[in-house]
Amino acid sequence: MNQSTNLFYGLTPDLILSAMEGLGLEPTGRYIPLNSIENRVYDIELGDSSRIVVKFYRPSRWTKEQILEEHEFIEELALGEIPVLTPISIAGKTLFETQGIYFAIWPLRNGRIVEELGEAELERVGAMLGRIHSIGIRKKSNHRISLDVESYGKRSLDFILDGGWIENPNLKKRYSESALRAFQTYETTLKKYDIPFQRIHGDCHKGNLLIGKEGFSILDFDDFMMGPVIQDFWMLLPPNFHQNGVAWESFISGYQTFALFDRNWLELIEPLRAIRYVYYAAWIAKRWEDPSFPMVFPHFGTEEYWLKETTDLENKERDFEPNESNALNPDSSGGEEKELTNEDFFWDWEK
Repeated sequence: MNQSTNLFYGLTPDLILSAMEGLGLEPTGRYIPLNSIENRVYDIELGDSSRIVVKFYRPSRWTKEQILEEHEFIEELALGEIPVLTPISIAGKTLFETQGIYFAIWPLRNGRIVEELGEAELERVGAMLGRIHSIGIRKKSNHRISLDVESYGKRSLDFILDGGWIENPNLKKRYSESALRAFQTYETTLKKYDIPFQRIHGDCHKGNLLIGKEGFSILDFDDFMMGPVIQDFWMLLPPNFHQNGVAWESFISGYQTFALFDRNWLELIEPLRAIRYVYYAAWIAKRWEDPSFPMVFPHFGTEEYWLKETTDLENKERDFEPNESNALNPDSSGGEEKELTNEDFFWDWEK
């Protein structure tokens, strides 16, 4: 463990506040840690009674170039009048460093996380996502990861298998084979419809959608990447949402006001969900030395944990083949399925 990582795990008030003072800010000493285990995020009060949010990036996760590209993308969106939070610039810079840890400062945005979306709200959210994607398609990312099998899937699977996280040989074999089938389905579907990649949010779940006096805002582009736009759909909407006629049409009509959408892309949802299972497990494993992780995920790594993960992957395979009677038909109600929550997929979500 290098020194910056060790400091990150045990960020002290002195280091946090000294970093603010080093930029000419005047913190009062009052600060509140916010819910985040991937990065370290704080609500800090300044001497003029204003408040800012400071995010210390996890060392070694993103390079300086990757973080700056995130900031540039957010600035592009803001210039397009999309309601996003842009990092605060000080002396012409939005990214700073202390003790080898990168950090950025953001305005505090008050509001509440969206629990339910009505028909009119769905259209507005769809339009906002369409506007984001209409800007995202204008140019490629030079430094961010791509949601391809090699970068997003196989590296995660290799980390789990090579690290000895699954001790039971039979379970390890089942898990590996099921994951590889999901990867193959994803690649086959991408090629089948020639599905394009572009800049997307990447972690577009309801926890990153805020509503306040000014309407909807979309937060946290920390995971922004190159990928298919459907990644931002399935993470935001409930399972089988595209089978809910009225709600789907409200959402997609708003989206298609600003961006193109091919209904065949819906076939990516289930393999993407399966790949996320693997990516998520590897994400925890890679951070296991962080003292926060064993506390948040006490059952991770047990045989019971891997049995559930393997069973979930195997069960998910049944959804890979499109059902022509309802999978791509927005007017079909489909069968009921347990609604998933933020905790099922989103690693930066705490109870």
